[in-house]
Amino acid sequence: MRVIAWLVEGTWPACVDAVRTHAPEDAEVVLLHVSGPDVPGVAHGAFAGLLGRGHPERDPGALLERLGDTSAAQLLSAAAERLGRPCEREARSGRVEREVVAAAEGADLLVLARDGDRSRLGPHSLGPAGRFTVDHAPCPVLLVWPEPAPGLATIPPPPPHHHP
Repeated sequence: MRVIAWLVEGTWPACVDAVRTHAPEDAEVVLLHVSGPDVPGVAHGAFAGLLGRGHPERDPGALLERLGDTSAAQLLSAAAERLGRPCEREARSGRVEREVVAAAEGADLLVLARDGDRSRLGPHSLGPAGRFTVDHAPCPVLLVWPEPAPGLATIPPPPPHHHP
């Protein structure tokens, strides 16, 4: 069994704990972190357009990429320690939701945490990246709450035209 755990800053412990709880001990576990291109890309563009003519060594985008790589490595290391069993660590960069779906190809389970409004139950508990991933994952998905789930009273009421 191959299990992919998509780890995001702030919610990764819940994903690791879900793998510990739900994946068999002999499962092949991949801890996945994906860095988006947005912040370094903006810095590269601003530097090239306004500031950096003739001085590529001063490009702040390169520094942001290195910082992102270091942060991802630290997160993956902390997650592997929390998991407490052999695992593979994979760091990718690109369109986050597409990279996660691509990484899940051939997997038996993808574990991810809710990335939207976690104050109530309902469809908005998934943000755009989580929704895309759940909708397009090529394998079963285990969707976890990063903290205890809100109570049933937080479910939004049905639309006015809905008849029970």
